[in-house]
Amino acid sequence: MAGEGAATERAKGGSGAPTERTRLRRFPEQGSHERAALEAVLDAGFLCHLGVVVDGWPMVVPTTYGRAGDRLYVHGSVASQSLRRARSNPVCVTVTHLDGIVLARSVFNEAANYRAAMIYGEAQALRDPDEKLVALRAISEQVLPGQWDYARAPTAAELAQTTVVVLGLAEASVKVRAGPPDDGDGPDGLLSLWAGELPARMVYGPARPAPGLDSSIALPPHVRDWLDHPTPPPGHDRLG
Repeated sequence: MAGEGAATERAKGGSGAPTERTRLRRFPEQGSHERAALEAVLDAGFLCHLGVVVDGWPMVVPTTYGRAGDRLYVHGSVASQSLRRARSNPVCVTVTHLDGIVLARSVFNEAANYRAAMIYGEAQALRDPDEKLVALRAISEQVLPGQWDYARAPTAAELAQTTVVVLGLAEASVKVRAGPPDDGDGPDGLLSLWAGELPARMVYGPARPAPGLDSSIALPPHVRDWLDHPTPPPGHDRLG
C-alpha cells in the first residue's frame, strides 16, 4: 500500500486468542474472537464510539470509521481533544448494530438483539499525507461506496487540519444476540402475556438536495445504486 509507514506497521494485526480484556465472561456462547466474525460486524456499519481517558476521566465519542484489511481508521479535527489524547495511548473502539427488541413475559428477561465488537489497542497518528489519504478514502467508502471518487479530494490545507489515527485489530471480541426471549420453558411461559421480537433496522429515506443546489445536477449513480440496492447488508435497508 502506497505511503504505508511505521505508524501503520505498528497497528497491524489480526484477532486471535482472547486477552484478559477481551475474554467473554457472560454468555460466552454468544461471543467470538474469530477474525471473520469481527470483520462482519465492522463491515456492516460506519459509526463507532471511541473511548479514551482525558485528564483522568473517560471520554466516549461517536465518530465514523473505516476498515482496510487489518487496520481501523478514525479521523477528526486537529482540535479534537479525544483524538489528541488517543495518539499513542490506549483506546477502546466499539461498534454496535441494533437488530431488534426482545420482549419477554417478565421485565427481567427483556433484552435486545444486536451485533457488537470491541477493539482495544494503542492508536497511532498518521502524519504522512499519502497515508492520510488512504485512511480517509477507507472512511469515505465505508460510509458510502463511490463517494470518494465522486467528490473533490482533500486539499493539502484540509489534510493539515485533519487528525487520523489507526488501530490494529489484534485485541478484539465480538458478541451477537439473536432470537426470541428464553422464558418460554419456565414458569413465566404459563402467563397470558405476549412475548416475542420487534425486529429493527437502519432505514435510508429519499435523498434531499442541498439548499441552492442547481436543479440540473442529478443524483449521482453511486448514491442511486446505494438507495436502490436490492440486497443490503444486515442492519441496513435502503429506500429510494
